[in-house]
Amino acid sequence: MGKKRCTAVVLAAGRGSRMGSGVAKQYMLLRGRPLIWYALHAVEESSVIDDCILVTGAEDISYVKEEIVAKYGFSKVTAVVAGGKERYDSVYNGLLAVGNGAARDGDNLYAPVHDGCIFIQDGARPFLTEEILKRCYEAVERDHACVVGMPVKDTVKIVDESGFASRTPDRNFIWQVQTPQVFDAPLILSAYERLMREKERLLRDGISITDDAMVVETFTDCKVRLVEGSYSNMKVTTPEDMTVAEALLERQRKEGGGF
Repeated sequence: MGKKRCTAVVLAAGRGSRMGSGVAKQYMLLRGRPLIWYALHAVEESSVIDDCILVTGAEDISYVKEEIVAKYGFSKVTAVVAGGKERYDSVYNGLLAVGNGAARDGDNLYAPVHDGCIFIQDGARPFLTEEILKRCYEAVERDHACVVGMPVKDTVKIVDESGFASRTPDRNFIWQVQTPQVFDAPLILSAYERLMREKERLLRDGISITDDAMVVETFTDCKVRLVEGSYSNMKVTTPEDMTVAEALLERQRKEGGGF
């Protein structure tokens, strides 16, 4: 059997309030390129990813199409769609573009994905690599759902409502989750459909959905495989993160693997 069609849903709809900038963080320059460029470049160059849905703010769609997609020649970006209020709303909008066949290839619509894979990627993670994408594809073919992450390095404490340590879990079983998070298309589409129907109940019950794996864990019986990413696969959230990202890119450049 040949390779399944793989669609990346890249999220760039947040405003990045913790960055403290008047410019949304995904458009801030990192070594002369917008932060979002790095994730899109990894997708564009990948032998794993076939096409890409880019999710951004509704007010930014024209800018993104002209100043990001067209300017840098990201031909795999077949649709730019508006995000929503919460992260899961943005993911759902991106999934709808895939599931309804809304991604365009020239004048033709792609058929809805029935047996492909969907890679959900934070646009603010500039260190996505082909090796990570390949590991994810191998895992999702075998296990149907996987997320990238790395084992934590530090001891983790669970605190009570008063701020006192209540227990110390074994860090050998604790991973810090990253993206991409990758799923069989029918699995993630059906799980998000249920989330959208039941999200008001979850809010009333105080249940917070914080990532895509949790959607699958909550609404399906499928287990989610953890796949090794990289300690460098950081999410840029604060000004300090930009400084770290600059240093990592400079190190890559000196080692002959950077931009």
